[in-house]
Amino acid sequence: MNTSGPSGLPTPPVATRKRKRAHQYTVSYSEVQEVDSDGRLREVIVIEDTPPPPPTISPSTTHNGAYSASYQPPVYSAPIRTRARAAAEAQALSASSSSVVTAPLPKKRKRDHNEEVRAPPTKKPAVGSQHSQTAVGANSIDSRSGAATEDQNTVPCDDKEGHYIIVPDDMIHSRYRTVRLLGQGTFGKVVECVDTQENKKVAIKIIRNIPKYRDASKIEVRVLQKLKERDPTNRNNCIHLLSWFDHRNHICLVSELLGMCVYDFLKENDFSPFPRHHIQRFARQLLGSVAFLHDLHLIHTDLKPENILLVRNDYRVVPLPVSGKRTAQTKAKRILDSTEIRLIDFGSATFEVEYHSSVVSTRHYRAPEIILGLGWSFPCDAYSLGCILVEFYTGVALYQTHDNLEHLAMMEMVMGKMPERFARAGARSKPEFFREGYKLDWPKPKASRQSKKDVKATRALQDVISPTDNINRQFLDLVRKLLAFDPAHRLSVREALQHPYFSLSIPTEL
Repeated sequence: MNTSGPSGLPTPPVATRKRKRAHQYTVSYSEVQEVDSDGRLREVIVIEDTPPPPPTISPSTTHNGAYSASYQPPVYSAPIRTRARAAAEAQALSASSSSVVTAPLPKKRKRDHNEEVRAPPTKKPAVGSQHSQTAVGANSIDSRSGAATEDQNTVPCDDKEGHYIIVPDDMIHSRYRTVRLLGQGTFGKVVECVDTQENKKVAIKIIRNIPKYRDASKIEVRVLQKLKERDPTNRNNCIHLLSWFDHRNHICLVSELLGMCVYDFLKENDFSPFPRHHIQRFARQLLGSVAFLHDLHLIHTDLKPENILLVRNDYRVVPLPVSGKRTAQTKAKRILDSTEIRLIDFGSATFEVEYHSSVVSTRHYRAPEIILGLGWSFPCDAYSLGCILVEFYTGVALYQTHDNLEHLAMMEMVMGKMPERFARAGARSKPEFFREGYKLDWPKPKASRQSKKDVKATRALQDVISPTDNINRQFLDLVRKLLAFDPAHRLSVREALQHPYFSLSIPTEL
């Protein structure tokens, strides 16, 4: 992430694997209304931006599947010298492409074709959070108050979708000099900058210039301020907000500059699993971070490897033998020097007493109670962590699907049949998923041959995590309790920290 060319401009990543040409897809927006528990209508943005799925391999299946994108990767181009030139190019691109953008690089899990990506609706204030809200309001800065140049006043700084146009050596808020684009997602861009006052590098999340995203970002600011207030020394490994401001109608969140996300490390490491002693360290940190959130009555709702950052990217390379080869062949595997991590992206975090959207979590880490419309609370985070730990162990996501019923069928292949109590509740909420006797109605007559094959090929959890020794037996037991169907019987994150798995001394492995 810290590589750059001699001129200081970002250097395109070196391709290590042969890939097909990126697909094209169209971004479209629509608004829907949801009724909250008080009977009031709330507007929610639904963003449809799914590309055709490229082939991948699943940890629990033996066929090719597809992927789920985390964010739009940086777009590297010829050097841009002025904001005027950048704005002109962006306007020309928008006019000619009509919202067509390039899909992210193929990822090793399926993208949900019907996935709903939502901006959180306006929320009611949480009990005891008035101080945080006051701080947000007091910190508001007029976007026109910065020392704007004539070029900034006359040339648009946004593209057609409301994203801030990133220009090398641009000055943000008269203090932060841009270095390079780190990532792009639904809510905005993340940019590496130099804080010219402190003479250090920082990361700035620049929110899109769209009112509902601006409102949602202020909710994230409130959450981040509360986390820092309750844990000033950051013992719980959550990203710390250094400052925030409004720059030309873009809310900007400044934080420390960290390493790459865990998913990117897995991808660059050819989806090789982490060593078991590293998984134990990751698990202890993640459970501790989420337990801290839950103690504050916060639910993260979007736990996934993309939202876990390494503090440092340093690693060593070791040769490993390639199994199944007659000749003595080896492949290189990266082993991290440090397993210290930070939990990020609190844009969807929800206080327990506030409004809950009907659908949360990225598909591959979504709990069954969310799919069945039974409501959700703290246990949905525990379920996501169970999926993440399996992914650390295998290298790839546990569930490779984009369909709700298929997803539930795969869950039963992994965990066994749903408990009757939970199935009864699910049948009342989603009768289309069940048949008589409260059994999952799978396969439906319209189910494709490939879908039936995918579900049949899904392996049971004990086959994914083979209990060959006490370390694996305890790890399997921990994951099984985190992935329990019924949230009432699911292990809480605080209870999980007391599991015997964490008392084991795991030797250093590759």
